[in-house]
Parts: sequence; C-alpha cells; structure tokens
Amino acid sequence: MSAHRPVTPPSTEAHPAWGLTAALLGLTAVALGAVAAHAVADAQAAQALERASLYQLIHALAILYAAGLPGRAALLARSLLLAGIVLFCGSIELKYLFAVTQATTIAPTGGVALMLGWLMLGVSALTRSVSKR
Repeated sequence: MSAHRPVTPPSTEAHPAWGLTAALLGLTAVALGAVAAHAVADAQAAQALERASLYQLIHALAILYAAGLPGRAALLARSLLLAGIVLFCGSIELKYLFAVTQATTIAPTGGVALMLGWLMLGVSALTRSVSKR
C-alpha cells in the first residue's frame, strides 16, 4: 500500500514575492515613462507609452496593496492585476518599442483582467468586512 499525502491547495496568504513583483513593475513603469518622454520621437507612440506607463504604475501599487491581504479573493486580484499589466501594458510596449504591430490585439483582454482584478479587490474587502462582524 502506498501512503497518500493530503492534497493541499495553493497558499492564499500574502507572499513576499508579490511585493517584489510590484516593486519591479513600479520601477519599469517609471523607466518606461522616461523613455516615452525623452527617447520616443513619434508623438502618438510617446502618448501610448506614457499611458501604458501610468496604467502599469497604478496597478503595481494595487498589487503592492493586495500583497498584504490574505484570502482567495486577494490572491485572485493580484493574479488578475499582474495578467492585466502584462497583456494590456505589455502589448502597448511591444507595439511601440519593438514594432510588433499586432501585439495590441490582446490589449482588450488585459483591460478586462485589470477590471476583474479591481472587482476582486472589492470582493476581498467585502469578505474581510463581513468576517470581522
């Protein structure tokens, strides 16, 4: 007979890697903003990159906040926000920095992931509020 190990679900507790991830996203957002402002000659490209930089920075802060929250909703929020940054901001960066013209076809999916991330942050807050009663 073989011994069975209990199946443990993935941890829903905050993990230090999320804080590091948020910090790196913030760092690269500021760098991207500097590139857009000082090294991109095309006005449309500079504006798109500045917008991607702003979105990335805002959502990096949201991930940093959510990094300190326990629970499944917070874990899902962090994951969705990260996916949204990669898909939305990353697609804009690929298009305007590396001339991958079709990259922005995935931007709407990233935008939806960002919105769902915010929704899950709200669910996390509501869940914590209800559980404190």
